[in-house]
Amino acid sequence: MGTQFTLTLYATDSLTANRASKAVSVRMDSLNQVMSDYQDGSEINRLSETAGSGRWVPLSADLFSVLAKAQTIARLSGGRYDPTVGPLSLLWRRAVRRGEFPTAKQRRQAHRAVGYRLLDLDSTTCSARLRRPGMRLDVGGIGQGFANDEAMRVLQQLGIRSALLDLGGDILISDAQPGQAGWRVSIGSPETGDTATLVLRNVAITTSGDLYRHLDYRGKRYSHIMNPRSGLGLRHFVRATVAAPTGWQADALTKVFSVAGLRQSRRLIRRFPYATVQVVERKRGRLRSWQSTSLINLMN
Repeated sequence: MGTQFTLTLYATDSLTANRASKAVSVRMDSLNQVMSDYQDGSEINRLSETAGSGRWVPLSADLFSVLAKAQTIARLSGGRYDPTVGPLSLLWRRAVRRGEFPTAKQRRQAHRAVGYRLLDLDSTTCSARLRRPGMRLDVGGIGQGFANDEAMRVLQQLGIRSALLDLGGDILISDAQPGQAGWRVSIGSPETGDTATLVLRNVAITTSGDLYRHLDYRGKRYSHIMNPRSGLGLRHFVRATVAAPTGWQADALTKVFSVAGLRQSRRLIRRFPYATVQVVERKRGRLRSWQSTSLINLMN
């Protein structure tokens, strides 16, 4: 999935720990073959290749599940998160890497192929159809959290009750370590001066921000975080931290609330009552923050 993965777990003995680690690695590899749009021949890329053909394509249970979850978040968020954002993702990845701003023609062409309503899913046949030519799926905004959930399920089936999974900054935690109240997780950044350490258990927590990945063009800053509705990277610094019961929820909602920003997030949170959200935003040189409820109260 184009990122690093760290697994920390407590087991009764080294054999159990090694067995669990290998089982998680196998599961992660299988999900990478399904969901990675970086990998030629992955299942999601093969599906994208059928865009506009009118074909219904049978999917694995994993890909259908993550797409169904992604479409639910897209609908509830009014398109602030969108799993069909692939054409724009490719455009902006190249722009950030090369420091070259995409032309208006390139942006229009990519934007025409984006829209979660153009993705059809049939739960009866476990199949999907991409209605418009040029569409390309990108579940990078939810897939890492989904993969964490699946890895944790593997651990629990093997009797591992205390673990922390970190997939590219998407963190999923089960029970506390032996003799401890919970896992210590740092959030915030020294650059914005709002670092904090939380003690957590049985929760997923994820942060999205553009502190290190953005494009500066003609005096304007464009984030790598995409607004699917405008087709542009966000024009100001924003960082969203979301805690939720599952990894896929926390992962996707960081993108939703980053795009929503401070003002819209206050209304949007009603659609996601299971989530705890903190948004930090800098506009016109002023740093402001908002949180739905205190992150300090997350431990359960």
